[in-house]
Amino acid sequence: MLTLSKQYIATLKNAAKKLTGAKRRAFEAQVTLDYFDSKAYLAEQAIGWDRKTIALGLNELRTGIVCVDNFKARGNKKTEVKNPQMEVDIVALAEPQSQTDPKFQTLFKYTRITAKGMRIALIIEKNWTDKDLPCEKTIGTILNRLGYCLRRVQKAKPLKKIPETDAIFDNLIKINKASDLREDSLRISIDTKAKVDLCDSSRGGTSRCRKAVKANDHDMGFKDKLAPFGILNVMTGLLTILFGVSFETSDFIVDGLEHWWNDNKEQYRHIKQLVINLDNGPQNSSHRTQFMKRMIEFADKNNLEIVLAYYPPYYSKYNAIERCWGILENHWSATLLNTIETTLEWAKTMTWKGISPVIKLVKIVYQKGVRMTKKAFNALANRIDRDASLPKYYLTIRPQA
Repeated sequence: MLTLSKQYIATLKNAAKKLTGAKRRAFEAQVTLDYFDSKAYLAEQAIGWDRKTIALGLNELRTGIVCVDNFKARGNKKTEVKNPQMEVDIVALAEPQSQTDPKFQTLFKYTRITAKGMRIALIIEKNWTDKDLPCEKTIGTILNRLGYCLRRVQKAKPLKKIPETDAIFDNLIKINKASDLREDSLRISIDTKAKVDLCDSSRGGTSRCRKAVKANDHDMGFKDKLAPFGILNVMTGLLTILFGVSFETSDFIVDGLEHWWNDNKEQYRHIKQLVINLDNGPQNSSHRTQFMKRMIEFADKNNLEIVLAYYPPYYSKYNAIERCWGILENHWSATLLNTIETTLEWAKTMTWKGISPVIKLVKIVYQKGVRMTKKAFNALANRIDRDASLPKYYLTIRPQA
């Protein structure tokens, strides 16, 4: 072993500090070979390097195999990783208070609940203690990591708010929670999406390819359209999308429900109550006579208690199925949806919570403006049990033999 001067040792230590990972280990191992007779403990005594690091470097030089550093495994783990139940409870509290990006430009969900509100809710509703929870700032960081972003975007904040908005949300949370806990109750979320133009127009997305996809520079003339109607099983994540070739009418919506129920009723034999989350659009409004008539017929035919739980006006983006539309829009955004076949095939290849949707084409042509007379509808009005405080937004239809 050579005796090294203090200046030489300082130079070696300074050189090692400028290297990282495998390069630093290789340098320290080579110095040990040259000056310390391949003995890691001597190099540790003389220079102060860690003998384990030197030993690893010597093995790497001998075998030619370089170890890969797992930097991600180092340091303190994230709070939700150390305590998975906290993540479960945060998601359960944030999900009912969240909406999708209105323009479908990001997969982030925008939540009404603040980090401070989430911390309070964890204590009150999930029985956490103050000392077991991280600070408010950490709660906010966890919400961001889980995809719940508290941030204003264009049209993310509704311009209007009716007096019943908070009461409607409170009722929705209560009804949805009660349904999820009942074994004989099934909760679904339904909605129609903006019509899809079948043409060579750009949808604004990007794709990885050698040549850019070329689209028409103007949207002109008559275009065929498809009207998507989605049904989401909220608990299992199974999504069904029916594409209609005509108009989004009340009959189209209820026929879609009929198709979906007929396809799935074998696995839902135990279901006695169907809770439907929906917005109060013109075709499925609780005061739309044709829609209510068809829903009463649907309840009687299938012996199901139907609960219609509406979202308040201007807050339809909080409906769970809206997030599926965001995934679909991002999925096919770089494609020219110029034929029915192309549109259906692209819809089939999207996934929601790891599950591909069930896709169907409805070829029936529906007529617009179908409605009942006031006198005829009054005969059915007693079949609808409307909530005393929220008659427009929460109602129940019980089946008759």
